[in-house]
Amino acid sequence: MGTLHYGAPSVAVPIDDRTLAHLELVIVAKLRRRESTSLAVIDDNTKRRQALWLSPAITLRFEYDGPMPEINKAWLQELVDSANSPGGLRLLPEPGA
Repeated sequence: MGTLHYGAPSVAVPIDDRTLAHLELVIVAKLRRRESTSLAVIDDNTKRRQALWLSPAITLRFEYDGPMPEINKAWLQELVDSANSPGGLRLLPEPGA
C-alpha cells in the first residue's frame, strides 16, 4: 500500500501502489504545466469521499512499498482525460482488471 502525502504538515492518503503510480504520472504532468485540478478519493473503510486541491503551491510526496509497477497506457489515458474534465481527477477502475 502506497501513500500520497498531501500538504505541509502532510496528511497521509493511503492508495495502493499500482493506482498511486498512475496517479503520480498524471499529477506530475499537470503540475509541470502549472495546472491545478482536484483529486477525488474515497476511503475504503468509511466510504467517505474527500476532494483534494492539487496545485503547484501544494507539497506532494508519493511513497511506495514496492517497485514501480508496469503502467497501463489505456488506464493512464482515462485518468488524464478525467484530470482534464470539469469534475477533476477521479480514481477510475483499471480497464481489463
